[in-house]
Amino acid sequence: MHGLTALELARIQFGFTVSFHILFPAITIGLACFLAFLEAHWLRTQDPVYRTLYQFWIKIFALNFGMGVVSGLVMAYEFGTNWSFFSQFAGGITGPLLTYEVLTAFFLEAGFLGVMLYGWNRVGPGLHFFATVMVALGTIISSTWIIASNSWMHTPAGYAIVAGKVVPTDWLAVIFNPSFPYRLTHMVIAALLSTALFVAASSAWQLLHGRAVPAARKMLSMALWMVLVTAPLQAVVGDAHGLNTIEHQPAKIAALEGHWNTAAKDDKGGFPLIVFGIPDMEREETRYAIEIPRLGSLILTHSLDGQIRGLKDFRKEDRPNATVLFFTFRTMVGLGVLMILFGVLGWVLRRNGAVYRSRAFLRLAVLMGPTGLIALLAGWMTTELGRQPWVVYGLLRTRDAVSAHEAAPVALSLALFVVVYFIVFGVGIRYMLKLASAGPTADAHEEPPPYGPGSVGAVPAAITTAPASNAMAPHGQRKS
Repeated sequence: MHGLTALELARIQFGFTVSFHILFPAITIGLACFLAFLEAHWLRTQDPVYRTLYQFWIKIFALNFGMGVVSGLVMAYEFGTNWSFFSQFAGGITGPLLTYEVLTAFFLEAGFLGVMLYGWNRVGPGLHFFATVMVALGTIISSTWIIASNSWMHTPAGYAIVAGKVVPTDWLAVIFNPSFPYRLTHMVIAALLSTALFVAASSAWQLLHGRAVPAARKMLSMALWMVLVTAPLQAVVGDAHGLNTIEHQPAKIAALEGHWNTAAKDDKGGFPLIVFGIPDMEREETRYAIEIPRLGSLILTHSLDGQIRGLKDFRKEDRPNATVLFFTFRTMVGLGVLMILFGVLGWVLRRNGAVYRSRAFLRLAVLMGPTGLIALLAGWMTTELGRQPWVVYGLLRTRDAVSAHEAAPVALSLALFVVVYFIVFGVGIRYMLKLASAGPTADAHEEPPPYGPGSVGAVPAAITTAPASNAMAPHGQRKS
């Protein structure tokens, strides 16, 4: 950390903490929706496979939810400690939005989470299912407010600047700012897709190790259907998001494409897609570029002769770091293409009944497990680094938002964060992966034994390591 400024250290610290945090809400959103789907099918069909899967995944959901809450609290304090001038400038917008998230989403999740985790044999099936749906709805509402706040920082709208501070003038315009619909849709689909890949990896691991129970086959089937649907849909949404970004953040598009020059108005040749290269910020060129002529125009503008502004059109101090963005964007897109191919391959193998027997495909499913979260992180880095050098695009520069700290205390806190995060969340993630790889421990067609007097109902994985088949009794059983 020697030689880094307080601004650079504060950016690294926030990037480090939010990179950990963003993984947990993504899985929370996906698993909450998955659990609601499982319980709905259990109530509709009474097929014990769905009950077994619910009992299995609710443990992982509870552990993931807890880590998400803890990691999220840290960032709320960082706004005040490291980014106090941002809070002073934009607090009139971001403060209420985050408050709405707590009042509507967090309270909704917290209010029904206890019923969801502990109420399987304490309340009726309808009420328990309602609680599960409310928790799932709460995760969506939470992401809505968070994305609204973040999107406003990218495409600010509905505001006025009074005495050097942002004041809302139209809350609907603030919330539904130009990039909000695309970012929210993109994030929710990413959460569902990441969770589907995680579930597919868990089930494939169990099948590879001879645990060919109906539950493992069922969740692999459901996960592959979700991947088949959401991966292509994410590409469509990403394309629409790109068109929106060209309009509102053209410098970001130029940077992630490694595109430096804007063609003359009479040039109808379009611009190439740079498949590989190394953007050089000092030399203002992309070195070792491998190009496909006019494909960049077709993808970005939907026209063979379309044009975008090159980075040289923007002042040097207003350019994001093209060297980093070029590779984070291609990591996200490349993994997205692999997910589409994986979903199609699963569909092809399903048609001839080989999807559960092909060990090569099952190994591929295990390898694909973390790709959704890796792509999510790469996409987040592309989005946030592409906004630089602005913290509120066009209004407040990042260098003007940081608190007036010396570098030493920021470096110390960053070092402590790194140590504590890797210990605490490293243990939590390892335990979560252990649970996911173990799978349901009993055949889905076996009825779990009823609870006797003094039983406490379902408990999350962080509290007990009891087999999934014994973690809950069927709906309708009560304590005596």
